[in-house]
Amino acid sequence: MEIRGLENIPVTPALIASKHQSAWDTTIFFKTVPRVACVLKKELMGIPVFGWYLKKMEQIPIDRSGGAGALKKMVRLGRKAVGRNRSVLIFPEGTRSPVDTAGTYHPGVYALYTMLDLPAVPVALNSGLFWPRRKFTKNPGTIVIEFLPQIPTGLGKEAFLERLEHDIETATKNLVLEGLEK
Repeated sequence: MEIRGLENIPVTPALIASKHQSAWDTTIFFKTVPRVACVLKKELMGIPVFGWYLKKMEQIPIDRSGGAGALKKMVRLGRKAVGRNRSVLIFPEGTRSPVDTAGTYHPGVYALYTMLDLPAVPVALNSGLFWPRRKFTKNPGTIVIEFLPQIPTGLGKEAFLERLEHDIETATKNLVLEGLEK
């Protein structure tokens, strides 16, 4: 693996908003982002041992079908994490997307951005080339994760979501093309 843009991760809490292509993505942030709390689907908390570990680490489980109540809980738990000097990680598309696809960016990322009043660090990656979603096989190659320049606080919803999606999708396409050329 190759990690780029570590200088874009602030020493103070931030909202880390990442592309999500494979199971690999869910582990790398615990190595690269100090004191991170991850927004994750609540079903993961029910996995024996692994779920207990996530709970002990005070991750942020959400019920993806929970509507406004789930959003409020996510923001509340995000505030708690920030109060403990932790960054908050979210996958704005909500689930893994195939390498050649841009999923829908959900409003939860904007809720965290505005309600936590944190700069956002977009993250691009090419992990789906080598750890494809819903496949047991792994392909040889170098996974690249790139932390992009911060998006400052204070943008409106449309401007924020447009910039976030543009930054992540553009950089991800470049990383995928780079990975295919090797």
